[in-house]
Amino acid sequence: MSERGDLLASIADTIKDYRAGEIAPPTPDHVDRWISQFDNAIQVPLLREIDHVLKQTYFSKSNVSEFFAKQIDHKKLAGDKPCEFWRAVHMLDIQQDGHSQMEIRELFGEALKKQCGFEIDECGSAGGAFIYLDDVLFSGGRIGGDLAAWIEEEAPAKATVHILVIASHRLGEWQCTNRLKKAAMDTGKELELHCWAAIRFENRKSYRNKSEVLWPVEIPEDVALQAYIAEEHRFPFEPRQPGGKLENAIFSSEEGRQLLERELLLVGMRIRSFSQNPSRLLRPLGFSAFGLGFGSMIVTFRNCPNNTPLALWWGDPNAALGHPFRNWCPLLPRKTYTQGVNFNDINF
Repeated sequence: MSERGDLLASIADTIKDYRAGEIAPPTPDHVDRWISQFDNAIQVPLLREIDHVLKQTYFSKSNVSEFFAKQIDHKKLAGDKPCEFWRAVHMLDIQQDGHSQMEIRELFGEALKKQCGFEIDECGSAGGAFIYLDDVLFSGGRIGGDLAAWIEEEAPAKATVHILVIASHRLGEWQCTNRLKKAAMDTGKELELHCWAAIRFENRKSYRNKSEVLWPVEIPEDVALQAYIAEEHRFPFEPRQPGGKLENAIFSSEEGRQLLERELLLVGMRIRSFSQNPSRLLRPLGFSAFGLGFGSMIVTFRNCPNNTPLALWWGDPNAALGHPFRNWCPLLPRKTYTQGVNFNDINF
């Protein structure tokens, strides 16, 4: 088999359980259809980098289940008597949009039943901590919104709250934590807050040189892109300096990273052009309030977040004739829950 064929098969295998039971399983032909939308000269190099990155950032169902199962015996979280801890905690079910919390609670409940012998809905007693489960923290908008409303309306006068996710982005975690501390202060409640994650990805502007999201080192020579950048007055683009040492080896090399950043950025601009009046939140590297986009490359078996580049998830070749979605075939078709664009829906 050729290198191209090997890469197509490898990528399809990495994402093989993506939205299992909802859409057809990804195949090498599906990956080939996606990559064929890029210029011929960069297709194989781009496949190499996508193959490497997704092996670091795609969370399969088995990955997710294993992570949450391990948290039951996590001593720093649950102490020396974990089943007593979990029996006392209140497992929050307060997500206002989307289904991620419900589905993660189900996975966690299976592990809890197996290890401790009781159902997740049997948890909760006076003085127990509160647990907010989710898969990934991106901007922190959804988690922050859910918990801020809970603090204002339902939380007791004093509470310990644990946010438990597979992965977190450092800027979003900081913003979310500050928002919740303010909500507690405003309501006169005493809140002890902890955020637990298996892995944290750097995406703060002051640390952009070692960021672990897509953050280009330069703007390609593209008229539409140059005009788009010029429109951003509040948060002008600040390039990343190449060569920064990353905590997590997301990219295969600086060269591979720059290829990925450049090509997904250019395609993202092309996708934006399919809509006559695209929302300002619909940025080429993913939903965001500013910049070129959020730039995350994290995907889970459940869904592809809209914080990732548009090239990964935007479009539907089966859409009605004349619909702009027909102009792009996504690698990871995204499941949406609401119509229209809602900034609080940045986290899936």
